[in-house]
Amino acid sequence: MLYKTKGIVFRFTKYGETSIIVNIFTELFGLQSYIVNGVRSNSKKSKIALFQPLTLLDLVVYHKENASILRIKEVKCYHPFQTLSREVKKSAIAMFINEVLNKTVKEQSHPAELHEYIAQSLILLDHHPSPENFHLIFLIGLSKQLGFGPNQSSEILTGQWLDAADVAMLDKIIRAESDTSLSISYMQRQTLLTTLLRFYTSHIDNFGEVRSLPVLREILQ
Repeated sequence: MLYKTKGIVFRFTKYGETSIIVNIFTELFGLQSYIVNGVRSNSKKSKIALFQPLTLLDLVVYHKENASILRIKEVKCYHPFQTLSREVKKSAIAMFINEVLNKTVKEQSHPAELHEYIAQSLILLDHHPSPENFHLIFLIGLSKQLGFGPNQSSEILTGQWLDAADVAMLDKIIRAESDTSLSISYMQRQTLLTTLLRFYTSHIDNFGEVRSLPVLREILQ
C-alpha cells in the first residue's frame, strides 16, 4: 500500500553494483529501510544526492508491516540546505548530530513528534548565525524526545561532578530553546559536552564512542 510521508535520511549502505539500502526516519512509520536501485550510476539522472545523511525528504513509499526492506515510489527534497555543507562549523555539528541519531533513534511509538523535532532542528541549524552551542541544546531536546530528558542538572550529574559555573550553565541549557543564544567558552563547552555524552551513555544501550567527536572539538575551538 502506498503512503505519503516526510522522512530524514540517517545513512545508506551500498548494495550490488549501483543500488543502496537507505535508512530513513519517517514521520509515519519511524525508522525504515528502503532499497533504491540504480542511484550509484554515473548518469546525470542519478538521485544519489537525495540520500545523503540528514536530507529532508517528501516521500511516497510502499509500506507493509514487518517487512524488513521496502521500496520508494517517489522522492524529492523539500528543504535543500543552504549552509550545512558549506560552513565548516555547521558541517561538523551536522556530522555529530547524524552519528548521535544513528546511535539513539531506533523504534519509536510516536515518530511524528520526533521527526518534527529533528527536522525543525536541522532547518534552524541551517539558518543559525552562531551555531557553536547548538549541539548542546540539541542533545537536551533529543533526550526529552527519547523519554529520558532532564528537568534539572542534578538528573544529569548522577555520579559526575561539575563546578558551580558549569552547573549553572547546564541548567540554562536545559531550559534553553533551540535558538537561544548562550555565551559559553571553549573549555566549558567541552566539559558540558562530555557530561551530556556520559548522560546519554547511561541511558542508551551500546551508545559507545562518538567517532565524530574529535573533529567537532577541533572545529569548535
